[in-house]
Amino acid sequence: MSAATDPFDEMRDPAGAVRPAYAGYSQWYDEQERDWLKRKDREAEAVFRRTGITFNVYSEEAAEERLIPFDMVPRIVSAAEWRKLTKGIEQRVRALNAFIHDLYHRQEIIRAGRVPERLLRDNAAWLPDMVGFTPPGGVYTHIVGIDLVRTGPNDFFVLEDNARTPSGVSYMLENRETMMAMFPELFTRVGVETVSDYPRKLARSLAACAPPKCKGKPTVAVLTPGIYNSAYYEHAFLADQMGAELVEAPDLRVIDGRVAMRTTGGYEPVDVLYRRVDDEYLDPLSFNPDSMLGVPGIMDVYRSGGITIANAPGTGIADDKAIYSFMPDIVEFYTGEKPLLPNVETHRCADPETLKYVLDNLAELVVKEVHGSGGYGMLVGPTSSRREIADFRRKLVANPDNYIAQPTLALSTCPVFTRKGLAPRHVDLRPFVLVSPEGVEITPGGLTRVALKKGSLVVNSSQGGGTKDTWVLKD
Repeated sequence: MSAATDPFDEMRDPAGAVRPAYAGYSQWYDEQERDWLKRKDREAEAVFRRTGITFNVYSEEAAEERLIPFDMVPRIVSAAEWRKLTKGIEQRVRALNAFIHDLYHRQEIIRAGRVPERLLRDNAAWLPDMVGFTPPGGVYTHIVGIDLVRTGPNDFFVLEDNARTPSGVSYMLENRETMMAMFPELFTRVGVETVSDYPRKLARSLAACAPPKCKGKPTVAVLTPGIYNSAYYEHAFLADQMGAELVEAPDLRVIDGRVAMRTTGGYEPVDVLYRRVDDEYLDPLSFNPDSMLGVPGIMDVYRSGGITIANAPGTGIADDKAIYSFMPDIVEFYTGEKPLLPNVETHRCADPETLKYVLDNLAELVVKEVHGSGGYGMLVGPTSSRREIADFRRKLVANPDNYIAQPTLALSTCPVFTRKGLAPRHVDLRPFVLVSPEGVEITPGGLTRVALKKGSLVVNSSQGGGTKDTWVLKD
């Protein structure tokens, strides 16, 4: 679907009538004084500033810390819509976990010719250290974020899979807490599923993946690169909410075949490490020898059953956007079912014929780096200048294997609060999924990112986007 198509408005139908999911909210909103709503909008910004809900924007020159823009109008999903989404998300997450296990073992999907071997051969996310090893409980993707976009009443697509270290769950939780504090009466009128129990469920899910050498109640810790990391706020927030220790590399060492953390009573073994450090920096003895962010020898402890690392090293192979283009085949191969949630049509620039098509149509396409994230390293053709398109053309010709292209979708819109009233803006959604030997659990909500600039399709916070609370209605 092209950007020229009128986007689907999630709140109002083409005749301007409020859709059923928004009926309760719309009635409440119409009853409120406009000046009071404007004060509440300022209050929300003050809450986020006071709480310190920020992120870092990296550039070649410097790193700038910014406030996360928050919109106080919720994005609302009906119970029926959510049931449909959760079935598709669970199917996809189970397939992803089976796919990663297969890649590090018999590679049946490659033998069957469903995925080309070249996608592994020179892939930086592929870890030979994981070949033949199965993580505790058989779980690779303990925490998953599936990015969804909507283009019509029943048209949801998966835009990206985030199986490495998906971020943003702290914003989901803070958005809800802020909304409940500001509009408690609204939640008594509209029945909304809770998201506040996510940290408790995360702690329980991680503990269920404890390694064989764990004795008694599992000890869970969150490994952060430190205060200068763009997501440090989230690392500290989740550790605090889970009742887990927040640790950095100097706090950990290998003692008697276990990874132990420094405490006031000496070093104590860690059973499950929720790491927010990339594979490359996790173990200087196995990967980057110059890393100061990881634990020397942790991979040996991991392979010997002394610790669980979440997410498992090597899961980044499933974040690859070239592999994403094969997800319909991957889902069918491991589940025996057609995907319940389709992919966005994807052109693999590594193919010469496809590359020619992409180069001929750059002005209409979105082009992304295979390993890119955060809205960086991408081209949105319809909103780019001739010079930007020409510059990107040179990059594509020089290294086509590094890129995929997709049509410019008419992302659905949700209302945002402006000084002149409600106005539609484009959105996407990242639901958060927990996986353990006990099953798959999907939080009823997620992080809705919104392009606050009128007409913009880029929702990333680093590119001027904001967030809003996501409501899943109760039946």
